[in-house]
Formats: sequence, C-alpha cells, structure tokens
Amino acid sequence: MKLYRLLTADDTSAFCHKVTDALNKGWELHGDPTYAFDAGNGVMRCGQAVIKEVEGTYTPDTKLGAH
Repeated sequence: MKLYRLLTADDTSAFCHKVTDALNKGWELHGDPTYAFDAGNGVMRCGQAVIKEVEGTYTPDTKLGAH
C-alpha cells in the first residue's frame, strides 16, 4: 500500500528534523514544500508531503507514524 503524510511545523529547525527523520525511515518527498504565514499564531509555518510504499492493506485505522 502507498501511504501519504503531510508534515507541518513552525519554521524552525524542528521542522527540518521532522522531515529528516521521515526520510531516514524510508519516506520520500512528494511535491514541493509549502511555506505560509499563520496569522492566528503570528508565525511562519512549513509543510512537506511525504509518501512511502509498505506491505499490507490500508484502513482508516492505519497508524501512519508507525511506518
């Protein structure tokens, strides 16, 4: 099955570490990163989609972070 996740965080090094961790667990980048101002919290936010092919059958109960 193919899994999809959208990783998001404030524009800090923590976001880069989150993406790096996913890459080192076998996830692959999917598309371009996003960058937008979160007016409600007054911060810039980053996002990056990642995908991963794994064994099994998808259900809504699939724990994406466990892969």
